[in-house]
Amino acid sequence: MSGVRAIVPLDRRDRGGPAQPLLLVRDLKKHFPGNGRLFGRAREIVQAVDGVSFSLAKGATLGVVGESGCGKSTTARLLLHLIEPDAGEIIFDGDGVGEPQGISVRDLRLQMQMVFQDSYSSLNPRATIADIIAFGPRTVKHLRPDRARERAERLLDQVGLRPSLFARRYPHELSGGQRQRVNIARALALEPRLLILDEAVSALDKSVEAQILNLLVELRREWALTYIFISHDLNVVRHISDRVVVMYLGRIVEAGAAAAIFGRPLHPYTQALLRAMPSMDPDRRSTEPPLSGDPPNPINPPSGCRFRPRCAFAEEICAHSSPKLEASPRLDPIGGDHEVACHMMVPGSGHSRASASADGLRSREALTALQAGEGGARAEGVGR
Repeated sequence: MSGVRAIVPLDRRDRGGPAQPLLLVRDLKKHFPGNGRLFGRAREIVQAVDGVSFSLAKGATLGVVGESGCGKSTTARLLLHLIEPDAGEIIFDGDGVGEPQGISVRDLRLQMQMVFQDSYSSLNPRATIADIIAFGPRTVKHLRPDRARERAERLLDQVGLRPSLFARRYPHELSGGQRQRVNIARALALEPRLLILDEAVSALDKSVEAQILNLLVELRREWALTYIFISHDLNVVRHISDRVVVMYLGRIVEAGAAAAIFGRPLHPYTQALLRAMPSMDPDRRSTEPPLSGDPPNPINPPSGCRFRPRCAFAEEICAHSSPKLEASPRLDPIGGDHEVACHMMVPGSGHSRASASADGLRSREALTALQAGEGGARAEGVGR
């Protein structure tokens, strides 16, 4: 999966130049053991992340969307090795993470930081704001306490908080938006190159959310940052992202430039997500839910395409064959860097709506329009 190339200033830690992706993920997997079974039966396995692959260009922003429980936050924690992956490869600027000749997890975390959704529980309630921000530079970068304090106050000023007012306060004395600014400052204290934002603005009021988003755009430009932005709010993702990946039940089902995903979605699940976005146009009111039912249990996912129990276009081929390789799941490319995992978009796949020839792009565009009009109904003929 290719990334959007962005023009960024050369970082002194850069190893491969602007053409080399900052982050390359291949077939990342994490399966959690469930409760034990009686009478010698096999233990249940939760397939939280099952073969995720993507690349991220330097200076770009990758938006990650999908329903709750699809594996977005787990993927973020796997990237930072807050959770140890079961399988897969993570390459940071050409260096394999944890490999003998690559980059260690400790060094990776110096260049990759995370802003969590809960701005309160992610801060130490017994420490002042200045001490929270200065802790990393003092303990990891080994700065003198006075220098670490200066960096903390400078970062507070950069995120829009006056050090004279906020440096000596405690987290409970701040509003949600102010605490999230502190979290961003703390993440920047180690001078990372990649920032993972896991639902970083979802708990904020809209006015405060807009301020934080504008701050992120400004910091990206000033610090030459690269972002992974995880969110349920598709309008926010559309605003801030260069590239978007759509996850469903532990796998990526569609990926591409933000303009392509929002302008011409190809996967039925992506189309359902976009139809669920609130509209201010009274002539475009939704009369039916764009998607029915809950996601299947990740302990026992459906055979073939994991979306087929909720898909209005599911056929027998969807039950018997996955639209991606089982051993190393991949996305089937459809025109440039817009990728989709769907039998309908693969010529010769056996689906009745698939293009019969390699030059079937016009048919796919017509199919997309047809899906937009027909979607929302649930397939009845194909069971698990």
